[in-house]
Amino acid sequence: MTTDLLSHFAITSNGPHIVRSPIDGAEIGRIAYDDAKSVDAKIAHAATAFRAWRDVPAPRRGELVRLFGEELRANKDALGRLVTLEAGKILQEGLGEVQEMIDICDFAVGLSRQLYGLTIASERPGHRMMETWHPAGPVAVISAFNFPVAVWAWNAALALVCGDSVIWKPSEKTPLTALACQALFERAAKRFGDAPAHLSQVVLGLRDVGEMLAKDTRIPVVSATGSTRMGRELAPVVAARFGKTILELGGNNAMIVAPSAKLDLAVRAILFAAVGTAGQRCTTLRRLFVHDSVYDTLVPALKKAYAGLPIGDPSKPGTLVGPLIDKASFENMERALASAKSEGGIVTGGGRALADSHPNAFYAHPAIVEMPSQTPTVCHETFAPILYVMRYTDFDTALALHNAVPQGLSSCIFTLDMQEAERFIAASGSDCGIANVNIGPSGAEIGGAFGGEKETGGGRESGSDAWKAYMRRQTATINYSNALPLAQGIEFNV
Repeated sequence: MTTDLLSHFAITSNGPHIVRSPIDGAEIGRIAYDDAKSVDAKIAHAATAFRAWRDVPAPRRGELVRLFGEELRANKDALGRLVTLEAGKILQEGLGEVQEMIDICDFAVGLSRQLYGLTIASERPGHRMMETWHPAGPVAVISAFNFPVAVWAWNAALALVCGDSVIWKPSEKTPLTALACQALFERAAKRFGDAPAHLSQVVLGLRDVGEMLAKDTRIPVVSATGSTRMGRELAPVVAARFGKTILELGGNNAMIVAPSAKLDLAVRAILFAAVGTAGQRCTTLRRLFVHDSVYDTLVPALKKAYAGLPIGDPSKPGTLVGPLIDKASFENMERALASAKSEGGIVTGGGRALADSHPNAFYAHPAIVEMPSQTPTVCHETFAPILYVMRYTDFDTALALHNAVPQGLSSCIFTLDMQEAERFIAASGSDCGIANVNIGPSGAEIGGAFGGEKETGGGRESGSDAWKAYMRRQTATINYSNALPLAQGIEFNV
């Protein structure tokens, strides 16, 4: 299957760096990393492409994205299977991720005719003032392994219709899916006919490549998805040269289950959010606050559901929990569980799965950890299927605990109490970028801006008005009168 997928996208597998599948640890390809000279050349090419692309009418730019969406539709199955092979996501998640790419292309095509500015009333007679948006320049996209293609598309589709060129540094753990996407884009560009060369490029490598992109003044916008640590190190580098960042970093997402909650819906939402993608989503449910009146009903139901979760090869039908990305991720999970135990946690589940049949892969049993309080371990995001569960009796206390972590990405409450629901999404409620009622924290739609506050970074990708981050704002005033009134009533008698 590996050879067929690589040949489908015309990916040449050669180079000194081995790419392994988290499914079984087997080699699935070899790649060469870009060196400093190559990265510099690609940035220069991106700058040249931008100068040509910015003058193309936005609806025409949208046509290229439409054609790219067609390529994704035609190759959805193959690309989804490659996502599963390289990232370890179950097949339906791989296919779903490609569908997100298709959806954002559709969104961006419509957006290409809606890059609206404002007409502003001027205080000076005979003048018109307006706010317009212009392309920003080459955009660097640094993406993570857990959504190896969709996050790039969220950025690239918008950047392209906004008039920018794109340079993509994928995770070193998932380079093949990036090369496949680039191949599909090049097919679309060929059909488009007159797109400038190097409008979209991929650079492969480790941290040093990301640092080059962050430091280069030719790149006005850097969109980075990854850990809080990565964002904390990258943001000052970009800011030092007055560049802009779009940061989508950590998420320590929580759910409050109130006394009035429909528990069958809550269990379903918790399972999907807590164990989907083996707990490796930025929107994974990691903290669960359950009202004391329903705790002894909900938690046993969760434990029963966890016990029956099908863990295994994500490419096989029926599997719901695939592997962790690598050994380091499994070891982080083990350390977090040990730490939680030392703080009084009671662990159900956890531990390595399928070690005999998959000795070179790292499958894990999802864990439920009943905690006496929100300890330091709970406040730290571990990128693994660990769900910390805590009791509460007072809504205000639950809400305060919900907000008392450094991250602020996604949040939710299950309640039929209108007052609780409205308070949760009010200004004094959830402090996250995403706040849901009677739906889990995962599964954001592309129509809304995606991102969060605090250590999540404050960036927004995908829908709503996130497109403005890829453009520069300009306020222009036109004097169509025969007079020149000066600001502040100043008179120059000349």
